[in-house]
Amino acid sequence: MDVRVGDVLRMKKPHPCGEHHFLVLRIGMDFRIRCVKCGREVMLPRSKVEKNIKEIIREEH
Repeated sequence: MDVRVGDVLRMKKPHPCGEHHFLVLRIGMDFRIRCVKCGREVMLPRSKVEKNIKEIIREEH
């Protein structure tokens, strides 16, 4: 899966605050993602994140 730092991920399941969009901050064996609505940062295993991605929103420059 082609996920890059700076992408916004639309996930299948929402964050507890109700938001589905997360900003990618770090990629490796774990992903560090930040909720767009409340700003909470979460580190999750790559397999779990990739399984729950619904859409990748990329800013084209």
